[in-house]
Amino acid sequence: MLIPVKHAKRIIVSSYIKKLIERGESQHLDFKFGITDSRKIARSLVAFCNSEGGTLLIGVKDNGAIAGVRSDEEYYMVEAAANLYCKPAIIFQTHEWNVEGKTVLEVTVLSDPNVLYHAPDKDGNWKVYVRVEDHNLLANSVYLKARKRKKAKKGVFLEYTDKEKILLTYLDLNFSVTLSKFCRIANINRYKAEITLANLIALDVVEQVLTEHGCYYKLKDGNLQFPLKERYPKDFEKW
Repeated sequence: MLIPVKHAKRIIVSSYIKKLIERGESQHLDFKFGITDSRKIARSLVAFCNSEGGTLLIGVKDNGAIAGVRSDEEYYMVEAAANLYCKPAIIFQTHEWNVEGKTVLEVTVLSDPNVLYHAPDKDGNWKVYVRVEDHNLLANSVYLKARKRKKAKKGVFLEYTDKEKILLTYLDLNFSVTLSKFCRIANINRYKAEITLANLIALDVVEQVLTEHGCYYKLKDGNLQFPLKERYPKDFEKW
């Protein structure tokens, strides 16, 4: 079947947006029915920029139904979010798509590993957000410390003390640990625990897992495959 030239572009455009929507919300894609709060959109933009970049489809409901944007005001609210409620200001690209007679606004931002972006929380305090799966999550102090250490020109210095041995031994047996649990088993304060975790994350030994319900730490895949239980049998007896 031949497609008339005057209709070909419309079909291609519709197909592009529909394929994006079919993927569902993810690490790199977020749907917005509309924009009523530039501060909230700023958190989404910041989360993408602090992670791997991403795309907002405005005029699309959470279930993927196309509602369309209501007016040009949507663009100006994104502009306000990027320039007024993101520190530093975020550069973004937009494109309007006509799908089934409705306008979908595509907003794309790129990540920058050399910049840490902030946006105001509900109380107006400037915070760091990251994108994890289909959620914008608040970055905690361990994440910030680990990121700073990875960027340090002098590298990361780590002294292998009892607290590192306790942590790695525990993780080899139990898969994961929370910050509070690490404080208890190592008998150290929160600050020392955060520093230890941040150093090991920066060295790619330990991995931080952020979720909407909390945070935990586990060994980075492929690390510590040697038999810790045989090397430190007394430590394993404690747990």
